[in-house]
Amino acid sequence: MEISLTLIIIILTSLVSYYAWKNPGLMERSLFTPYVISRNGEYGRFLLSGFIHKDGTHLLFNMFTFYFFGNVVEQYLMYKFGQSMGTLGFIAFYLLAIVIADLPTYFKEKDNPSYHALGASGGTSATVFASIVLMPLSDICIFGIFCLPGFILGILFLGYAYYKGKIADDNINHDAHFFGAVFGIAIILLISPQNAVYFWEEIKSFSLF
Repeated sequence: MEISLTLIIIILTSLVSYYAWKNPGLMERSLFTPYVISRNGEYGRFLLSGFIHKDGTHLLFNMFTFYFFGNVVEQYLMYKFGQSMGTLGFIAFYLLAIVIADLPTYFKEKDNPSYHALGASGGTSATVFASIVLMPLSDICIFGIFCLPGFILGILFLGYAYYKGKIADDNINHDAHFFGAVFGIAIILLISPQNAVYFWEEIKSFSLF
C-alpha cells in the first residue's frame, strides 16, 4: 500500500512535535522568533517552526485539516506534472507556504524580543485555500456539524484572519493564516490560470436553494 506524501508529512510533523515536547531545548531553538532570526541569522527557524506545535490539540487540529485538503492538492499536482515532478512540487508547495506565510510577521515583529510563534498553520492554510480554488462548491464542515461551500467559508475565514491580524489581541499568528491562504490561491492560479475561470463559473452557478 502506497503512503501519500500528505500522510508522510503528518507523521514527520507529529514525531518532531512530540520530540520537541520532550526536549525544551529543541523547542526553543525551533520557535519562530523574528527578533532572534533578525539578529543571529537563524533563518532555519522559518521552516523548523512549521514542524513543532504547542500541544496535542494544536497538532491535531492542524494535521487533521491538512490530511483532508493535502490529499486534494497532492493529487492535483501529480495529475498536472506526473509522479516525480508532482512529488517535488507538493513538497515545495508545503515548505514554501510555511516560510512565505511568516514573512509579513517577521517584518512586523523583528524588533520585538517577546514575540514567538510555532505550528504548520501557514502550510495548512495554503493547502485549504488551494483546494477551495480547485473545488469551490465542495462543503467544508466545522467540527462535522456546521457545513458551508468552500468559497463561502473561505471568504469568511479570510476576513476574520485579516481583522484579527490587524488588532492582534491574542497569541495566534493570524497573519500566517491569511498570507498562507493567499499563497495557496496564487500558486494554483499561477500553475493553471484557467482555474480562475472555472472558479468564477462555479460561483455563478451556486444557489442556496
